[in-house]
Amino acid sequence: METISPSEGDRLDDMALFARVVEAGSFSAAARRLGLSKSAVSKRLARLEERLGVRLLHRTTRRLGLSEAGRTLYEHARQAVAAAQAGEEAVARLQERPRGVLAVNAPVSFGGLHLAPVISRFLDRYPEVGVDMTVDDRVLDLVESGFDVAVRIAELPDSSLIARRLAPARHAVCAAPAYLERWGEPRTPADLAHHNCLTYAYSRQGPEWPFDGPGGPETVRVGGDLRVNHGDGLRAAAVAGLGIALLPTFIVGDELRAGRLQALLPGYRTRELSIYAVYPERRHLPAKVRAFVDFLVATFAGQPYWDRGL
Repeated sequence: METISPSEGDRLDDMALFARVVEAGSFSAAARRLGLSKSAVSKRLARLEERLGVRLLHRTTRRLGLSEAGRTLYEHARQAVAAAQAGEEAVARLQERPRGVLAVNAPVSFGGLHLAPVISRFLDRYPEVGVDMTVDDRVLDLVESGFDVAVRIAELPDSSLIARRLAPARHAVCAAPAYLERWGEPRTPADLAHHNCLTYAYSRQGPEWPFDGPGGPETVRVGGDLRVNHGDGLRAAAVAGLGIALLPTFIVGDELRAGRLQALLPGYRTRELSIYAVYPERRHLPAKVRAFVDFLVATFAGQPYWDRGL
């Protein structure tokens, strides 16, 4: 007759049951504590002894006695049960209040300009939390990369991620006064085809810039001699007078207010994206993730400070 070997989970359960029997002093007392019948406890202990090929308990009418093998197994089983209980208690504490290391992913510019400066307030509020932040303009897989939370600036596709909107991400077509003095100012989006336009390497629409103007939506294919993989490089090139850039106002807001860059095409709106905090869908969200997302919403919600005066 074919026999089915117990799974690893069954083996651990049998060891835990054995430890409870030893501590209770009898099958009956252990059965009451575990919510099992006395016969079920007896059968599982017999299965454990048969699998190990040793006698663990000496049974008498009055009490249970441990064999030498039983004493050895009990010591290990007791430690395993204690470790499991400690693990459950530790997880429960994580759910009660924020603690542990929080792995955060954010775009380079937003992470450096706006996220890093406010994280100190979050850490002051939650001293048992540490933050490990990785900045990268590529869209990384949260689960595969091990991130708890990511800041994304996009039109989010349908996915298994949970997203909470933090703020609008408005864009501006802009150039330095020196560039405009030399090459002139475009009056319509179509004029951009005759200018040196600085492009973003990770843009989902590629070299096509969308606008919404008096005649409705239109898209212009632009070109130029510089393509950069993050916004700070584009901003620096635009301020240096190299060409025209389409950049989020959270990157160029200070330059526009100071006059180092000038906003162009005032009669046309560029596409507005949103800034989100995203995290993997989980049945039980860790307290550190919930606290961080709530903090980001409270910090950036409403009219973004980087758009003031524009």
